[in-house]
Amino acid sequence: QVQLVESGGGLVQAGGSLRLSCAASGRALSSYRMGWFRQAPGKEREFVAGISRSGGSTYYADSVKGRFTISRDTAKNTMFLQMNSLKPEDTAVFYCAARRADYHTTTPALYDYWGQGTQVTVSS
Repeated sequence: QVQLVESGGGLVQAGGSLRLSCAASGRALSSYRMGWFRQAPGKEREFVAGISRSGGSTYYADSVKGRFTISRDTAKNTMFLQMNSLKPEDTAVFYCAARRADYHTTTPALYDYWGQGTQVTVSS
């Protein structure tokens, strides 16, 4: 079983950048497909970005494509989400998640392990 801890959230002005981290313990991240999700107040949790076990394949929601970059550092057992050109509509709690099954999905319920979340607030 893997434990996930997010960090790096905060308050930023529109157009700014943040880098989220998801540190794993208990098992290697390379054993899982990983994803970033977000949940804004009153809305359902939504897929943001995903990465394969090897890191060779990445996936993005249309709303963040070209602005966000997902990556993983095997040596540090950590996943990252670089967020540039942030918009007020990006404001949400961001979660990292791990999935045992080795195929891509954007469905939150199909991810097996979750972090506690980190708040990202983008002011206009």
